[in-house]
Amino acid sequence: MNKFRVPFEKPEPNFSEFRDVILGKKPARRVHFAELFPDIEIIWYITENILGDKVIHYPQDDFQGFWRQQINFWYRMGYDYIRVSGGLGFAEQKRRVAEDTAILPRGQRNWIEESVGIITSWKDFEEYPWPKSESFDYSNYEFVLKNLPEGMKMLVCPSSGVFEISSESLLGFEGMSYLLYEDYELVKAVFDRVGETIYRFYENLITLDNVEGIFQGDDLGFKTSTILSPKYLRALVLPWHKRYAELAHRYNKMYWFHCCGYILEIIEDLIEDVRVDAIHSFQDDILPVTEFKKRYGDRVAALGGVDVDKLCRLEERELRSYVRSILECCMPTRYALGSGNSVTNYVPVENYLIMLDEGVRYCD
Repeated sequence: MNKFRVPFEKPEPNFSEFRDVILGKKPARRVHFAELFPDIEIIWYITENILGDKVIHYPQDDFQGFWRQQINFWYRMGYDYIRVSGGLGFAEQKRRVAEDTAILPRGQRNWIEESVGIITSWKDFEEYPWPKSESFDYSNYEFVLKNLPEGMKMLVCPSSGVFEISSESLLGFEGMSYLLYEDYELVKAVFDRVGETIYRFYENLITLDNVEGIFQGDDLGFKTSTILSPKYLRALVLPWHKRYAELAHRYNKMYWFHCCGYILEIIEDLIEDVRVDAIHSFQDDILPVTEFKKRYGDRVAALGGVDVDKLCRLEERELRSYVRSILECCMPTRYALGSGNSVTNYVPVENYLIMLDEGVRYCD
């Protein structure tokens, strides 16, 4: 790995310049990087084996040390920001568990239980322990804000999205599907309570200095379609993302949106109504980032796009050529290089570094 030019010995983060690139105000002088997140196992491996630092596995082991490690990783990998999450939890139903067979395994991997959820009636709704504002935990954000390297800023996201929490954790996808027909008002009440709770968290966070935007995730699609019809997404989900974007824009901050799957039927809603500043998550067998850039790149930024399957499987020469082809199409405006989804623990670390290195080389 020593042949790679990343991680950077002397990073020079410049979020102000990065912001102008994302908003289309100026062309990029270099390739900027963007990720939703790297899996913690990737951070551990690079911290210990490349950065040469002691790994702190969890914040409960050493809160300050853990978050200094997180900051250092994002800084040394060449990012202009760190995405910080957590602080808002919803009690959820049990998940399915199986052995994790990734390159850097975590022991077990969890999957959402798709059957009936923990809210099936108005009685369940009233008795559910909804998070209260006094229980919101901002400690992660407060510490990171006080310890950011010069030039770096923070993007925030306290929890999964409105759709994910409502449909997966609370209603269950099967239960939600029945209730959409049998008791639509209950479904709407769940979505609105979740949406409002997230909004209240953001209200207390977005005004802070060096918080430069929201990077919210909410997976609305699968390979061939949106999970719910666009009609229901427009009624139940997108209005909340519009509120989050309006809140961010009110304070001259950005709203970035991560969403997996086929969402072409609501792309115009996201751009024109929600008014997202950047869209993240691209899969080559749905819509390659290069095609997205051709269609929509003059109106919204594209983040990432290096297909995770290719990031896992390609050999170095092929991977470099593939990343280079993305850069040649997407640079120099409204684009940042990164994975199509996240740097999962089954991505070879070498390939992650190759992707970053190709970005460094591009403008040399």
